[in-house]
Amino acid sequence: MASDRLIKSSSGKDDPLYETLDNAKNDSGKIIDTFGRSLQHFHWPDYVVFVLMLASCIMIGIFFGYRHHLKRIRQGQSSSGNETEAQDYLVGGRKMQIFPVAVSLVASWVSGVPMLGTVTEIYVYGTQFCYIVFSMMLAGVLMYYLFLPVFHELQITSTYEYLQHRFDSRMRLFGAILFTLGCLLWMPIVIYVPALAFNQVTGLSVHVITPIVCIICIFYTSIGGLKAVVWTDVIQSGVTLLALLAVLIKGILDIGGPAEVLERNVVGERLEAPIFDPNPTLGHSFWIMLFGAPVWVCEGIACSQDMVQRFLSLPTLKDARKALSWFVIGWISINVIFFLIGMLVYATYYRCDPLTTELAKAKDQLLPLFVMETFAAYPGMTGVFVAGIFSAALSSLSSALNALSAVTLEDFCKPYCKKPLTEKQIGYIMRGSVLVYGVLSVLLSLLVEHLGTVMQLAMTLSSASAAPLLGMFVMGILMPWVNGTGALYGGITGLATMFYMCYNAEYSIALGNKTFDTKPVSVEECPYDISYINVSTINGEKELDDIGSPIYHISYMYFTLFGMSVTCLAGTVISLLSKRLCKGRRQTVNPKLLAPCIRKIQFNETS
Repeated sequence: MASDRLIKSSSGKDDPLYETLDNAKNDSGKIIDTFGRSLQHFHWPDYVVFVLMLASCIMIGIFFGYRHHLKRIRQGQSSSGNETEAQDYLVGGRKMQIFPVAVSLVASWVSGVPMLGTVTEIYVYGTQFCYIVFSMMLAGVLMYYLFLPVFHELQITSTYEYLQHRFDSRMRLFGAILFTLGCLLWMPIVIYVPALAFNQVTGLSVHVITPIVCIICIFYTSIGGLKAVVWTDVIQSGVTLLALLAVLIKGILDIGGPAEVLERNVVGERLEAPIFDPNPTLGHSFWIMLFGAPVWVCEGIACSQDMVQRFLSLPTLKDARKALSWFVIGWISINVIFFLIGMLVYATYYRCDPLTTELAKAKDQLLPLFVMETFAAYPGMTGVFVAGIFSAALSSLSSALNALSAVTLEDFCKPYCKKPLTEKQIGYIMRGSVLVYGVLSVLLSLLVEHLGTVMQLAMTLSSASAAPLLGMFVMGILMPWVNGTGALYGGITGLATMFYMCYNAEYSIALGNKTFDTKPVSVEECPYDISYINVSTINGEKELDDIGSPIYHISYMYFTLFGMSVTCLAGTVISLLSKRLCKGRRQTVNPKLLAPCIRKIQFNETS
C-alpha cells in the first residue's frame, strides 16, 4: 500500500514542466528516444528469470490445490464439511505458522506502488517521508493492544462480521461494500504500476503483459486459497528482497561508497531533519507523522480484510501478536531499503535529471531506468529486478482477491441464504468470486492510462472509503455508548464528508491550485544532447498563497484522522439523540466486542 501522493506521482503530466517540454520538443528529442531505446536490453536470461517466477507461483497453487483435494477425500462428507471447506480455503484452517504469515503480511504492503513511488518521493521531495517508520511503530502498538485481541477472540472469518456482532446487519453490509469498492479501485493501480516498469525495460505494451500476469495470479489464488497466497508471498518476497539488495549494493559501489551517496544528497537538499512546522497543508512534517500518519497506517492494518484474515489464520492470539511484531519489523526494514535506494538514485542523477530530459517518461520509471543502467553488463539481473516488482504486485493482488472471496462468501452470500450452503456451492462462490474480481481488475487495469480525470475520481472514492470504515471500527471497539443507528449514520456522514474532501483535493491538484514543493534538480553534466531544454524553467519556484487555504488542502495523511473524527463525532451525537427519543432500557455491550482497556473501564463503571 502507498500514499495517495505516491500514487499520483506515477504521472508527471500535471506538472507545468512537462507542458513546457511538450511545446519545446524538436528533432533533438529523437536523441533521447534513441538513447532510451538503447537501454531496453531485456535479454533471454532476464526473460528466463521472469518466467521462472511466474512458474513457481503456478506450481505452488497446484500443490496446495492438490493437497486440499486429497484432504477433502480423506475427510469424506462429514457434517462439518461445509464449514471446513471455507475455513481451510480462507484462513488456512486457522493452523498457519507465524513466519510465512508475517512475510505474507509484509508482502501485501510492499506492492510495486510503494517500491517505485517511495523512490520517487525521495528523489522529488526529499527524505521527510522516511520518518513514517515511527508512525508504523505507533500503528503497530494500536493494533497490538486494541484491535487484534477483539478480532482473534471472536474467531470470525470476515472482519466485517464484527460490525454485525457489535451493531447490526446493516453495518456489516455497509463495511463490506466500502472494502470491496476500495479494493476494486485500488487493484488496477497495483497491476498497472509494475507494467510501466516492464514497459521501460522491454518496450512491450502494458496491455500485453498485464493480462498474462493477472491470469496467473487468478489461477493460483483460486486453486490454492490462503495457503497458496501465503507461500507464494514468501517466495515472491525472497525475489523482491534479492532484487532490492542487488540494486542497492551494486549502485553504492558504482557511486563510490556510502559517503559519496550521503554527500550528494546533503548538497542536493534531499537529506532532511524532521520539520516541526505545525502547518497542516505540508506534505509531511513531524506533527503529521505523529498524529496523522499512525491513523492512516492503522486503517490499512486494522480494517482491511486481507490483513486481518491472515492474523486470524494463526491458532492463538499470542501467535498473531508475534506475527504483527515481525510484520512491523519487516515493513520498516524493507522501507529503509526503499529510502536508501531513493537516495542512491538521486546521487546517480544529481547532475543529469532524467525527468527533465524525459529519458524517463514518468516519475515512477526512475528506478527501472536506474536498474537498466546499473546492470547493463549483467544479463539476468534486470530480470531479477522486474520479477521482484511483479512479485510484490502479485502478492498484493492475490491477497486482495482472497480477501474479496471471503467477503463475498461471508458477508454477501451467507447472511442472505435461506438454506445452508453446500460444499459445492461454497467452492463455486469462493473460486468464482476470485475469477470475477480478477477479470474486473484486468479490464480496469487496461483502461487506467486512458481514464484521465476518471482515474482520479476512482482514487478519490478509494481514499474516501477508508476513513469512515476506520471510524466504524473505532466506534465499535472503543466507544460502547454508540449504537447501530448512530454508527450507520455516522459512517454515512463520514463517507459524504470524505468524498467532498478528497474530490476537492483532487480537483485542486488538477487545476494547479494545490502543489507540493519539489527539490532542485540539475542537467549540467548530461551525456546526451539537451539543447531543447529550457534550463530557466527547471528550478522555477511556484508561489502559493497559504493564507485562507481550504480544509481539503491539508496533508493527505490527515485525511483519515479527519474523516474518522467526523464519523465518530456524528455517530456519538446520533446515538445520544436516538437513545433520548426511544427512551428504552440501556443496552449492554458484550465485553468481548470491546478493547481490553475499555472492558476494564466499563466494568468499573457498572460495578
